[in-house]
Amino acid sequence: MHAITIGARNLVMGAWRRGTKLPEKFCYNSIRRQLGTSASAHQKAPEVATTGTTRSLRRDELRNAKPFSEFLTDKYNRQHDYLRISITERCNLRCVYCMPAEGVPLSPNRDLLTTPEIIMLSSIFVSQGVSKIRLTGGEPTVRRDIVPLMQQIGALRTDGLKELCITTNGITLRRKLDSMVQAGLTGVNLSLDTLDPWQFQIMTRRQGFEAVRDSIDRILEINKLGAGIKLKINCVVMRGVNDSQVLPFVEMTREKDLEVRFIEYMPFDGNRWNKNKMLGYSEMLDMIREQHPGLQKVVDHKNDTSKAWHIPGFAGQIGFITSMTHNFCGTCNRLRITSDGNLKVCLFGNAEVSLRDILRRSNNGDPIEALDTARPEADQLLDIIGMAVKNKKAKHAGLGELEHMKNRPMILIDPIAASLNVPSAKTRGFMSTLGGAFGSHYSAPGSRWACQTRLFSTSWALASRNESTHNDQADAKRLTHVSDSGSAHMVSISEKAVTSRTATAACRVRFSNKTAMSLIQENRMKKGDVLGVARIAGIMAAKRTPDLIPLCHPIAISHVAIDLDPAEGGEAIEIRATVTCDGKTGVEMEALTAASTAALTVYDMCKAVDKGMVIDGVRVVFKDGGRSGRWEAD
Repeated sequence: MHAITIGARNLVMGAWRRGTKLPEKFCYNSIRRQLGTSASAHQKAPEVATTGTTRSLRRDELRNAKPFSEFLTDKYNRQHDYLRISITERCNLRCVYCMPAEGVPLSPNRDLLTTPEIIMLSSIFVSQGVSKIRLTGGEPTVRRDIVPLMQQIGALRTDGLKELCITTNGITLRRKLDSMVQAGLTGVNLSLDTLDPWQFQIMTRRQGFEAVRDSIDRILEINKLGAGIKLKINCVVMRGVNDSQVLPFVEMTREKDLEVRFIEYMPFDGNRWNKNKMLGYSEMLDMIREQHPGLQKVVDHKNDTSKAWHIPGFAGQIGFITSMTHNFCGTCNRLRITSDGNLKVCLFGNAEVSLRDILRRSNNGDPIEALDTARPEADQLLDIIGMAVKNKKAKHAGLGELEHMKNRPMILIDPIAASLNVPSAKTRGFMSTLGGAFGSHYSAPGSRWACQTRLFSTSWALASRNESTHNDQADAKRLTHVSDSGSAHMVSISEKAVTSRTATAACRVRFSNKTAMSLIQENRMKKGDVLGVARIAGIMAAKRTPDLIPLCHPIAISHVAIDLDPAEGGEAIEIRATVTCDGKTGVEMEALTAASTAALTVYDMCKAVDKGMVIDGVRVVFKDGGRSGRWEAD
């Protein structure tokens, strides 16, 4: 049977190369047997079973169905069955929104995942329920062994893999496409931001538009023969750059059976992101509706990242990936492995866990160059994968936070992660052995262990530890202005009682000489009464605190007192600001703002005669009222 199937595939590929059209039924069946996918959304499959047989097969599938892996299910019950693997850092383009013109520093080859390591990780994830793998980059087609790699991943279809896809810029895809289809390719996402060859060269800083167009044409050509490759064109839309290309891309779907997806411009390190360049989903939709008022919404699948639309009479459809204005985090089923072996549970997150280092422990820390040279511990890998997935947030940060967030973090060792409460692979019994490429290479570990994580800061691990410790002490130490999803928000005080509240803050302005203090005491500063103006500035600042500190509540202040006294033998001014109110929340921020502003005013009025002044010691020294009661600094 295997030889017959391979022979049929070779016959189909030969026909593609010669331009000969084979019978539709033959093309469909030969491709379907090899890839395990439908030929096309618009092509009806031939009858292969009677109704009774179909029902029997469905009953068997339900009876033999396995529960989805707990390791790939997060605390919001999202099941992650889609894995994206970056197989190279290299790219043959320099797109303006993706990387700087000079490129990015490349990691040493030793730091990148080897082909056996990619196969090992793919097999582990497929064994736990991943049914779709997408190869990305960089540009994945520049990897020399891309086809053999796809062949080995494609072999995981027997273990449950249903889709093997690739995201590419299409420059070199044309000459490798037929071999990729034979290896099991089922979907292509092709990045193309303009249909204007000249603008293409400007946006990518390279030539190659004709090569991309040839790749698109080749996919459409073999699809007519039954290849069934899902083709999606991804277009990042930037206001004032390529927004004029939206309608030409829509027109592209009139005759071509493909999907064009418009992506909102997103912030990443190195792309000089500017929110004014972002063209939102609603604006693009209005632009298209003006030209095509009959535009109709298509029902989206549960885990779709794109909002799909269709124009009646058009062969293809369009979609919108709205990461910035309408996130789809609630149904996210995607995980990512970077080319250097880090697991990212969120594209916009800055926490990563190194799976590469765990794999290589079985090979003395060296890259694994063959499947039979190392015996990585699958249970340990699953424990760490489960830990990372369990700590995935409900949604990514908001627009303002993403603008300033580092996308690829610094590396640090975090022993806290090893203590997180994640189910052990051994005790859960999800996998005693892995089949396929591994055989018995994996054995159950005897104990838990410390893992290596790569994080932007320790806040991720600290938050994780707090989430896993449900007690009053942990709740008391939680940052109240940070929501469960990690975004900032104003704390509700609606249920708090009104009490009398007082806070005193202090700071000091130190002079580098006694000239300034002498002029202040004699009221001979050119700008006027330093202490009087500073006192008024502090009072005004206390009243304007909610306008300066974003998450502070407006408070009906009943009194503000600002005291400015000489200190340190006339070489400094000690400032104390006391604020009182009858309200539902404290006035520490008002006191701190008042003291700081008074100090800044002193600096401003004295800088002409003393440029060496220093403001320091800004702190709260006293507070009273509210649930926490009275507190005073030592």
